[in-house]
Amino acid sequence: MLLTLRTRPRRPKNTGISRHRTAALLASAVSVCLLAASAPAAPLGVGDRLFPYLGNPGYDVASYDLSFTYPGTNDKPLRAVTVIDARTTADLDRLNLDFAHGKVESVEVDGLPATFADAGEDLVVTPRVPLPKGSWLRITVRHTSDPVPTEGRDGGWVQTSDGLAMANQADAAHLVFPCNDHPSDKAMFTIRITTPDGYTAVANGLPAGVDRAGGKTTWTYRTQHPMATELAQVSIGRSAVPRRTGPHGLPLRDVVPAADRKALEPWLAKTPDQIAWMESKVGPYPFETYGLLMAQASTGFELETQTLSLFEKALFMEPALPKWYVESIMVHELSHQWFGDSVSPRAWSDLWLNEGHATWYEALYAEEKAHKPMVDRMKAAYSASDGWRAAGGPPAAPKPPKDGQKIGIFRPNVYDGAALALYALRAEIGREAFERLERTWVREHRDGTAGTADFVGLASRIAGRDLGGFFQGWLYGEKTPPMPGHPDWKPTPPAKKAQGKQTQTKAARTKAARTKAARTKEAQAKAAPLKAAPGE
Repeated sequence: MLLTLRTRPRRPKNTGISRHRTAALLASAVSVCLLAASAPAAPLGVGDRLFPYLGNPGYDVASYDLSFTYPGTNDKPLRAVTVIDARTTADLDRLNLDFAHGKVESVEVDGLPATFADAGEDLVVTPRVPLPKGSWLRITVRHTSDPVPTEGRDGGWVQTSDGLAMANQADAAHLVFPCNDHPSDKAMFTIRITTPDGYTAVANGLPAGVDRAGGKTTWTYRTQHPMATELAQVSIGRSAVPRRTGPHGLPLRDVVPAADRKALEPWLAKTPDQIAWMESKVGPYPFETYGLLMAQASTGFELETQTLSLFEKALFMEPALPKWYVESIMVHELSHQWFGDSVSPRAWSDLWLNEGHATWYEALYAEEKAHKPMVDRMKAAYSASDGWRAAGGPPAAPKPPKDGQKIGIFRPNVYDGAALALYALRAEIGREAFERLERTWVREHRDGTAGTADFVGLASRIAGRDLGGFFQGWLYGEKTPPMPGHPDWKPTPPAKKAQGKQTQTKAARTKAARTKAARTKEAQAKAAPLKAAPGE
């Protein structure tokens, strides 16, 4: 009723428009809607070079309200309800949501039933009447969410030994819930998880209530800052949730297997000092809470989900790994809360801004806390850089992933290769200007999205000169430019066989096998003379 009133043509005062004319306008609107509805459903995208069908045009999401009901076993679908509040940015006869790997039971738009159809990995929704530009709408989707992975498809739910977690980067949130699955459209989140008694559920943000009834518990969490869909996190398990206080009274909470709480506590206790160290480099922590989710799962990676970073528990239990190395990986994920989470990439080609900075602060932490010289790691990276560019593209223009291997964008060129570009930038503009750039970047773009052009513009502004030519070579060049201050550094010509093998290995791994995948053996030998750890 409200939707009909909102979209009905109004009769202007003193215009003499007749009832016949009004009826004609209504008939025309209905005809347009019917014509649009009769056209075949098709997948859409926001034009991302690496993921053409990711995200959807025509609307901007303000908030998600996600409700999941866990059946007590991690091999059966969860019942779910996704409520999306959005504002249209164009006139829409229908709209697309990214969604796959679940069964849709019903869709409503503003409380009225809507028709829907699948198109690729899109859910195409046709409301009863067209949606004018600038209007608010609420989409309610009742569906299932399947935690069993599809063969050859990365991401979404992660099955742990006692429940579930999420790993949605880069393009897998829509394997869990309907959404506009692109980091350029950030939104607020409310997440509700209902479990059988005996389980603990934790999600992004702060707790907003716990309700127990009939042998079940519903846990509610809300974010205080906007979040990209790829950063959503839900943990369900037989978990302990240790709590402590970070800098400036920041509430910290971790999620660990209950049986391992005592063994993992020494690692968890390091977080407050690590946050203080990062704040000394780039400014205040950007969110309402932080913590580590140590999952009992074999993922091969770590992931910077907002306010609750995902780690393999095994990373902290491997005696062959030195403490300083594990701590540097912790700092890598922590630094993403500034670089990648608070300041999200405008497009996936801007991934280097996330991973290059996280690698930078990981290496800087190892240098300052464990006396592992960054220069050694960067020299090794310089030697390998031409090979990385040949295999995966330059840092800001990574090669598209192969079909079924979308995590193939997480290659060394956007990790140590991008950190190498930051090392060159610091040498080019000086330490003081570089450090001011880092602080200004996260302050000016907090809670937003930004891209490579924004970073180049800000760096030029702070340096007081145009750095476009400098960045063109370092971020887009086929060959690695000379390193300022190190004329003796020489790149090693890429070996064709090694390139092919490396590319295949990267594409075959899940995202946070990224440390193994993203760091070459040469760089690892310089920075950490030991076997590579799982994780990014």
